[in-house]
Amino acid sequence: MTVKINPTQHHPINPELLERWRRIPVAVAVDIDPASCQIDPAIRPLRSAGEQPRLFGRALTVQCEPPDFGAVLYASDIVGSGDVLVIAAAGSSETAMIGEIVSGHIRRRGGVGVVCDGAVRDISELTGWDDFSVYSRSITPRGPVSAEKGAVNVPVQFGGLEIRSGDLILGDDDGLARLTPGMMEEFVQAAEAKLNLESEWVERLVKGQPVEEVFGLEKPVR
Repeated sequence: MTVKINPTQHHPINPELLERWRRIPVAVAVDIDPASCQIDPAIRPLRSAGEQPRLFGRALTVQCEPPDFGAVLYASDIVGSGDVLVIAAAGSSETAMIGEIVSGHIRRRGGVGVVCDGAVRDISELTGWDDFSVYSRSITPRGPVSAEKGAVNVPVQFGGLEIRSGDLILGDDDGLARLTPGMMEEFVQAAEAKLNLESEWVERLVKGQPVEEVFGLEKPVR
């Protein structure tokens, strides 16, 4: 069996729209439509809160069959600038699908991060890069044993969502979100409005307004 590589066909996205989404935190994106946007929060960043580089890039999908990581190797050679390698490994914790060597290759090619619904290793090295984010379901020192199976640029089931190459991946300390090109267009105004509303809440609370007024609550029974 050999690895199948489909051609990359990213849906073109207006650069201005991408920049608008670059300002949106994961929590705000998820608040707009949790069922469509939120990737399983058990897939966590490797670095501690406050130290995690923000992840923002378009997905390059990989379907793996652990303990085989052939698709990851082939995908690493076609990663482009701004891409996020999305490794669907069925949540397997037995063998790592990627580590320092291949992640470093992706980084040198302009990739901005890796997200793995499975395991990674070499985390001391992976957490030392301020321009490259890694999220994973688990960590293990045990490496893969073959490189003959899998597929690249196919729809994958990842953290409870279907992700396709070209989808936008957002990541920060809170976790991960996915936006299809259509969702980016549909949800951006609502996301910006929610971000502005949160700023307004903070401003009003700082000024000393009661919580019930700020959030439109009914008067409590005292």
